[in-house]
Formats: sequence, C-alpha cells, structure tokens
Amino acid sequence: MSLSPPRASRSVRRLPAVEEISAGGVVIDVNDGLAWIALIARHNRAGKLEWCLPKGHVEPGETLVETAVREVAEETGIVGQALLTLGTIDYWFTTPKFRIHKRVHHYLLEAVGGSISVEGDPDHEAVDARWFRLDTVHRYLTFPNERRIVQLAWERLAGTA
Repeated sequence: MSLSPPRASRSVRRLPAVEEISAGGVVIDVNDGLAWIALIARHNRAGKLEWCLPKGHVEPGETLVETAVREVAEETGIVGQALLTLGTIDYWFTTPKFRIHKRVHHYLLEAVGGSISVEGDPDHEAVDARWFRLDTVHRYLTFPNERRIVQLAWERLAGTA
C-alpha cells in the first residue's frame, strides 16, 4: 500500500462582496419621425473607450426613477421624463479589494429639455455624449446587456412588447 504525500493546501482568499445599486435610462428624442437615443462615452480601467447608457449610484433618499432622471441629466445634459421601467441588468466585477455585485435599473425616458453635453457630470466619468439613431445604436453600444435593454425600449416604443 502506497501512501501519497498530503497535498499542499493553498489558501484561497476570497475578496469580500459588495452590493451596488444604480439606475439609468434610455433617453429618447423623436425628430422628423426618427427616434434618437443619448449615449455617453467613457474610458474603462484599461483606457479603452466604451459607449454606454447613462447610469449611476442611488443617492440617499432617492427613488430609482429619480436616480435615473438625475444621472441622465448629469451625464448627458438631457432632462428626461420617465415613462416606464425597461428592466434590470445584474452583473459581477472585481476591483483590487472587492467583488462587486451590481444591479442597474433602467427606465425609458422622454427627452423634455436640455442639450447634449457632459459638462454637468460631477464625476467627470463621461468624456463624450452624443445622439444615435435608435435603429442603429446597437452598432455603437459596448455591452450586450445594454443592447438588450435598448432593444426592449425599441419594442416598447413600437408596441410589440
């Protein structure tokens, strides 16, 4: 009978998990029969430019809808009025100190004022904001889960969802 030496046990240190809740929106403006959506551009941790939906953290005392309207205004310069709930994106990512479980609640907003700009972004995360045609915006959005939210907005506007 041969005995194998005991395996060296590796201590795997698991990072502590943190829950984050954010809200944002698909802000729509209709001009000349075409629907336009405002996106922001930001640099990820690797420095790559990403086009994404405006969103951010819930402030104390805010509802999710209030957060979505405020974040859209801060990051795009567009004042929006919330029309309906589109859904929630749920994902994990890590930082050097934490595993982050993030939930982002998305709303369909109608543009009711303002002009496209990142000047009001207090965190200066957004480096650009632009209008994109709703029917072609999927070509520019970086994240598949945000493309899914925008597709749902398209379906809701078209009355097919």
